[in-house]
This record gives sequence, structure tokens and C-alpha cells, in this order.
Amino acid sequence: MVLTSTYTASDFSPQPGDLGYGRWGNPTWTALEDAVGALEGGPALAFGSGMAAVSAVLNLVPLGGTVVVPDAPYSGTAQLAGELAAAGRLTVRPVPMADTDVVVSALDGADLVILESPTNPLMDVADLATIIAAARARNVLTAVDNTFATPLLQQPLSLGAHMVVHSATKYLSGHSDVLLGIVVTAQESPELEQRLHGHRTINGAVPGPMEAWLALRGLRTLALRVERASANAAELARRLGDHPAVATVRYPGRPGHPGHELARTQMRGFGAMLSIELNGSAEQAEKVCAATRLWIHTTSLGGVESSLERRRRHGGESKLVPESLIRLSAGIEDVEDLWADLSQALDAAV
Repeated sequence: MVLTSTYTASDFSPQPGDLGYGRWGNPTWTALEDAVGALEGGPALAFGSGMAAVSAVLNLVPLGGTVVVPDAPYSGTAQLAGELAAAGRLTVRPVPMADTDVVVSALDGADLVILESPTNPLMDVADLATIIAAARARNVLTAVDNTFATPLLQQPLSLGAHMVVHSATKYLSGHSDVLLGIVVTAQESPELEQRLHGHRTINGAVPGPMEAWLALRGLRTLALRVERASANAAELARRLGDHPAVATVRYPGRPGHPGHELARTQMRGFGAMLSIELNGSAEQAEKVCAATRLWIHTTSLGGVESSLERRRRHGGESKLVPESLIRLSAGIEDVEDLWADLSQALDAAV
């Protein structure tokens, strides 16, 4: 781990990305970028947070340009895109990710499409290959938020995407002790990497070396964590489907999910994220979240610990998200312990 803000002149030459000043580069960043880049299949750039990464991608849209986004995406993405639209910086076209025809139609005249699959928090599945191919045919840049799937379950660059975005705060780091973002660009697009690097440098959206080191540590157990957490999520989704308090289970691994077959062909596994809708009110959903002991009532996800929250408690959440929807991030605890805690909370809500 390299903790320095300044390098000696012998460490660099006057080229973009060379060492010389701590905002330009750091060997610890490079080690993390090399590791994530190897997993995703392209050169990676680390940012100070997931939203810093999203901001850098949106900055690629020319002034007055158009970006296509999910109609119920991660709320931070929606809020930032909305602010930029309100300022006249760009135009936003929200689309339902699961409706491929609508997404493709929205690409006409666009400059960038940001895809989520599965989406956060509705767990919709997008036909990445078809949408990316249509975007390329129209010279539209494509960026896929791969935070939920991780590169172990899905590699959008192999499907033709120009960029992959991660909130490395989540699964890549995996221990709820880091704020980081990552953008991975296609090998064929070095100009995108250069533009993103320039944005990171001049806007100061840089990660700390300690955070990069912690993320590298977390990557060592990524495969084990994803395997265990995904198995827990699948079993919990099965049991939740039979609970009288639950109206709907949103998990691509369930055969009844509208995107199940597409997810089977597009992903190597279904991941550890799921959402449920209660047969009840927002107040009942809040009571469920407050009644758990092992599950942590918090807004983040992707850690070794299981967490849950009612997403509409956030003002920036899409109105398409039901008031009683609870998003769950299955961790690596014993599944029987997780079920005992969750079921008793649900029982109290019936």
C-alpha cells in the first residue's frame, strides 16, 4: 500500500496517468484496477465512490445530449441524471429495462444508455446482448451497472458494452468498510479510458489508497462470498414465496420471474439480491425491517452481513417502486439463522 501525495521527479514523465502527484495515480489504485480489469475483461479506473464513477460516465454525454436510463434505477443514478436534466445539461429518457423493444426504440438519437441488470431494486432483467447490439448500430455508448451481478456472474464487455460500472463499495470490497467506484472500459476504446481518467483527475474523484487496498483484500474472497450469498438468496426466495405476508418475490432465480429464462442464458448465477412486496402497507414493511435481529436494517448491500430496507423510505426512490417493497441483500450467515430471523419478523406483520 502506497500512502503518498507526492512523488519524486524520477517516478514520472509528463504523460497523462504517470505518477507525479497523488491525484494522477497511485500504485495501490493500479493494483486494484488491474485485478478488477482482469475480471471484467478491460482496463479499469477506480473512483472515490460508485456515484463518482456514474458521474464520470454521464459526463461523456455532450452538452444537450440524451441519455437513456432505467425508469426505476438506483436512486443515486436517477437523482444525478435528473439534476443534470434540470440544469439543461442533458435530456433523460427513462425506459423499462425488461421491455427490450421500448429500450431499443429509445436509443434513436441518444448518446448514451445506462443499463442495469438486474435492476435496483425491482430486479428486472434486461436483454443486454440485444440492447447493446442495437446501441452499437446507432453509435450510442453503452454502460452497464454490474454491481449486483459482479463480474463472476456477468461480463457485459463480452457482450459488446463500452463500459461497465461498479459500486465497489458493495460486492467487490464485500465488508462494508469502503467507499469506492470502478469503471471498466472495452479494450477497443482507449479514448474512453483517457476521457474518464481526465475527468477523475481534474474533478478530484479519486479513491484513497487505503480504500483501494481494502478492496483488494475483499476481492480475495469474492468468489466464496458470492457463491455462499447467492445460495442463501435462492433458498430464502423459495421460502419467502410460501409466506402469507409476502405478495411477490422478485428474484431472477425463481422460475416464475419474468426474466428467469433470460437470466439463465445471460448470467452464470442469479446473485444474492432479492426484493419482496408485502401483503400490507409501508408501515408494516417498516415494522418487518425493524423487527429483525440478525438482518441489519440499513441502506447498503453486498457485504458479508445480510441487510434489508424498505426502499421507498428514500425520497429519491422511483415512484414505480411499491411502498411495501423490501430489498434484501443476502449475506454469508447460516441460512437457517437468516430464515428464522426473517420469518419471525414477517409473522408479526401478518
